[in-house]
Amino acid sequence: MKIVRIDVGSIDSAAELAPLAALGGGAVASFTGIARDDGDVVAIELEHYPAMTTASLNALADEAVVRWSLLGTVLVHRVGVVKVGEPIVLVGTAASHRAEALEACAFLIDRLKTEAPFWKKEHRADGSSAWVEAKGSDDARADKWRN
Repeated sequence: MKIVRIDVGSIDSAAELAPLAALGGGAVASFTGIARDDGDVVAIELEHYPAMTTASLNALADEAVVRWSLLGTVLVHRVGVVKVGEPIVLVGTAASHRAEALEACAFLIDRLKTEAPFWKKEHRADGSSAWVEAKGSDDARADKWRN
């Protein structure tokens, strides 16, 4: 089972993860990324190219399913304006054992951060905004999963 969705709506983690729990495995792992306030940030705006982004997320999910023999995976990512404190991304994995579910979940979020074509703009309390630059630390985390 694989669910990959890009949406402007809010993320209901319990509802999104319920299909994974219903698969009958021994473990469900998840990660929820929340829009954080880095100083005076009030919201983050995410843009993407739908076909390219969907293909990228599907490829990552497919790789994780094969690599860890997952029973299922859920990837939900928001686009549009996301206020500080709201979920931006949900990654969920289901496997027979916890190690596989946890590792696959970490793999998906680490690789998603660098490979999925999303562009982020921070909106500040004073009305200004700025595009977010890629971080070397994200690249380093993603690199550990290659090979």
